[in-house]
Amino acid sequence: MNSDDVEGVTRERIEAALAAFEPRAAGDDLDAVGNSTARPHRAAVAIAVGRRRDGVTAFLLTVRPDRMRAHPGQFALPGGRVDSGESAAQGALRELHEELGIEVDEAAVLGRLDDYVTRSGYVISPFVVWVGDLLDATIPNPDEVAIVLTPTMAELDVEPRFVTIPESDRPVVQWPYAGSLIHAPTGAIIYQFREVVLHGRPTRVDHLEQPVFAWR
Repeated sequence: MNSDDVEGVTRERIEAALAAFEPRAAGDDLDAVGNSTARPHRAAVAIAVGRRRDGVTAFLLTVRPDRMRAHPGQFALPGGRVDSGESAAQGALRELHEELGIEVDEAAVLGRLDDYVTRSGYVISPFVVWVGDLLDATIPNPDEVAIVLTPTMAELDVEPRFVTIPESDRPVVQWPYAGSLIHAPTGAIIYQFREVVLHGRPTRVDHLEQPVFAWR
């Protein structure tokens, strides 16, 4: 897909790419390196895609407030723990509304990517959600969101970095964006979205490691 195709990617093209992909669900008894453990916490995130006012296709990315207890100051996709009685997709949509004030129904869910199991005991289910022209209409919750960003598909479509660390035999993924390096789980999920949606490659990310600071 060339740069013009990337910038103008449509809802229909995203939906078709996700329909051709077979996402993997993580078992309830696996930890981040495939070992049996206690039942993990279920979480869900939304890759919320739409059109900016300039007509370019982009998605929503946030920076967490420095005062937050968990992962302060880090880049994140809208999301959080799945509540009792709701599906993972419902949880992703609820979190999108709670964090950014964007309310859409389940018809906006275009598909999903692989579950990602974190070192801290969460299974994260990513859902791709079409928000259309609501992309520029966010109302961020200051308790959960410090900054709202809208990376374009061209900014997404860059080669990630894979580095080694002495603490693990798995590669650490780093997605370069705006002068920063965004790590797993967010970096891994965004990388898989790029591979599956922009390039039609059924790339898996369960082997990609988080940096040590994110293990807690």
